[in-house]
Amino acid sequence: MDEELVRVRVLVVDDQRLIRDGIASLLSIRPGIEVVGTAVDGRDAVAKTLELSPDVVLMDVRMPEMDGVEAVAVLRGRAPECRVVMLTTFDDEEYVVQALRAGAHGYLLKDLPAEELAQAVRLAHAGVTQLDSTVARHLTAALPSPAPVAKAAPAVSLSPRETDILRLLAHGHTNREIAARLYLSEGTVKNHVSRILSRLALRDRTQAALRARDLGLL
Repeated sequence: MDEELVRVRVLVVDDQRLIRDGIASLLSIRPGIEVVGTAVDGRDAVAKTLELSPDVVLMDVRMPEMDGVEAVAVLRGRAPECRVVMLTTFDDEEYVVQALRAGAHGYLLKDLPAEELAQAVRLAHAGVTQLDSTVARHLTAALPSPAPVAKAAPAVSLSPRETDILRLLAHGHTNREIAARLYLSEGTVKNHVSRILSRLALRDRTQAALRARDLGLL
């Protein structure tokens, strides 16, 4: 029965009440999502996460008392099972890299449609890391240029096809988009992505994007 659908418990964190309550209201009416609470800043987010044990935290970046990046770093140590997705109006590369390095499981902008936000919550709970396409492109400018010796690394660990897929993945392309560009099935691309993550000992697509930059693929 549909009633057995797994419900994702969500905490919404934003220092602006109108935005915080608006996001909570939009998500609360979506199937499979339960908003268990809201928080007004990073410090409050940490306390509420430890109290309410949400599956996913939607975290603003710039907030008083403790900002979102600091809160992610704290939660990574104190509630590692919780997935934190940054939801913000700021696509500045410095914020993006700081958040991902701190342990965020995604970085999305607030202008996405309500249903896409709900789907992002479900995907985060399922372990899928998501980056806004604009955010993904910023990674190429944010990270330092790799050392020349690193450029030879992909050939050692990855096949030419896997290297191509890693490069496209790092540019923010979905599996479907990669499949269309390389004339492969979406299932084949998904299998390649899984092998890439395994061979390079990476947790998710975000780490893959960072590694691609380090390897000189961007």
